[in-house]
Amino acid sequence: MGRITSAMRGAGLAVAMSGLVSCTTMYDDYGYVPTDMQLAEIEPGSDTRESVEEKVGAPPLDDFRRDDVWYFVASRNATYAWRKPETIERQVVAIRFTEGGSVSNIERYGLENGEVVTLSRRVTESAVPDLGFLRGLLNSTSLAPALPSSESL
Repeated sequence: MGRITSAMRGAGLAVAMSGLVSCTTMYDDYGYVPTDMQLAEIEPGSDTRESVEEKVGAPPLDDFRRDDVWYFVASRNATYAWRKPETIERQVVAIRFTEGGSVSNIERYGLENGEVVTLSRRVTESAVPDLGFLRGLLNSTSLAPALPSSESL
């Protein structure tokens, strides 16, 4: 009788523990953005595509690598129990190049409390043209409101 009680207790504990584990929030990270320390090594006006690739790497997807700009994108999703995963953090780093191939702008964008914000900016130009691609990246989550249009910048 003692062995059965002990086995039942063990089984009950296993069921309780699995129930607790299934209710914890699971986090998944996707993509890559260079750290602030890595970005600090890049000098607008003097670094080139080649030196940027040596310092921080290149974007992993060809869609994020254009002649005039490289985009690095990272997202963090949270899943609680049976619920649909929710994007809780998204960052985009845009490194813009001149026609000659030198770095002109370095900008980091993110989501803060559901708002799209510029987290940091190191520029040699006054404005960032063509926000269409960036707008699409950040608006691909339900947390991101529409970015301002180019006319409002």
